[in-house]
Amino acid sequence: MEIKTILITQARLGSTRLPGKVLKEINGESLLQIHLDRLKKSSKVSKIIVATTIVDADAIIYNKAREWGYESFRGSESDVLDRFYQSVKIDKPDWIVRVTSDCPLIDPNLVDKVISFVQENDKDYGSNILIENFPDGQDIEVFKFSALEKAWKEAKLLSEREHVTPYIRNNSDFNGGHLFSSINYACNSDFSNIRMTVDEKRDFDLIEILVKELGTDKSWSEYTNYIIENDLTRINGEIIRNEGLLKSLKKDI
Repeated sequence: MEIKTILITQARLGSTRLPGKVLKEINGESLLQIHLDRLKKSSKVSKIIVATTIVDADAIIYNKAREWGYESFRGSESDVLDRFYQSVKIDKPDWIVRVTSDCPLIDPNLVDKVISFVQENDKDYGSNILIENFPDGQDIEVFKFSALEKAWKEAKLLSEREHVTPYIRNNSDFNGGHLFSSINYACNSDFSNIRMTVDEKRDFDLIEILVKELGTDKSWSEYTNYIIENDLTRINGEIIRNEGLLKSLKKDI
């Protein structure tokens, strides 16, 4: 029987640091289009869903995703865990892949490798971020629908609802928990100082350079090598990773 694996990418316009970032364009193509066009090359994903919010301004994301041929879903703005669950509860896929739309250059081959790795090891949760050695912007999480459903039912903290997977990660055996089995897809070197995500104008400036110089079809390692060889970390390298999650954790306290 074919394994059903649904990839969900979360997208909204309401970014505090760079409003409307996912629809900002490079060479006439929005970051969201670049992101989705890369992801559709994944051979392990059965379906892609763009999960946006019920905020009026985000209707454009819903409409554009459907116009481009992708499924889209509108749900809670702040309870993203609920948004994810509601978007797939009818499908009940075997596996969920979580990515975020502010990562336009996410690598579909890396997505496939992480999916295969987690599924072959039959873990409840696996990712390449339990140890953050891949560049920021290549974050891929893979988990069973059963893990998503359990988290949806049990997670209480704001950070656990807003960021989808902290409840699973915090209660996984990788972090000393016992509710979920987990595994990390390791990187062969530490590239954690490289940013290919878009949170600020500086991040967009870097992505614009990469797209104009290399195009939109290179691997994560080709983009990474170009950043290193041309000392492009000077543009955005000091921005804090996972700043949104850190803000949520402070609100928990």
